Amino acid sequence: MPSVLGLLEAQEKKVREEIARLREEAERVQATLGEAERALQRLVDARVTVAEVLAEPPSAVGEPARSAVVRAPVPHRSEGMAASVLAPDYQRIVSVLESEAGREGMRCQQLATALGMEVIPAKVEGLRSKAKRLVERGWALQVRPGVFTALVVPAG
Repeated sequence: MPSVLGLLEAQEKKVREEIARLREEAERVQATLGEAERALQRLVDARVTVAEVLAEPPSAVGEPARSAVVRAPVPHRSEGMAASVLAPDYQRIVSVLESEAGREGMRCQQLATALGMEVIPAKVEGLRSKAKRLVERGWALQVRPGVFTALVVPAG
């Protein structure tokens, strides 16, 4: 007759093996999820880029590159440059980031709400792309991954 401790040890071993199997499966699922998220981000970026290109006036295509820089919705920020040079959508984003609510930094979902936008993945991802562009061009800061705030320009 098997002992109670022996039965418990056998059951414990069986559960440990199941946990190990489930952990391996979870790691596989996590890796697949990461790949899917990266693929989604590439598609969102491509869609936003195509939408921006299609939004440009047709005459901009045939003009020299110098003119395209002037029409850029987010020019690189230089000293003394006001946010009024930005396209209206970008001006609104900078305005919210400069507000009291944006001082500590805002996630894109919060930013979308503050801008009165629908908080759906497509809108939030488009907004994230714009916020990142503002960071790249010197108009905003990304204080933590996914958290944006206005660029603090020292007085003087």
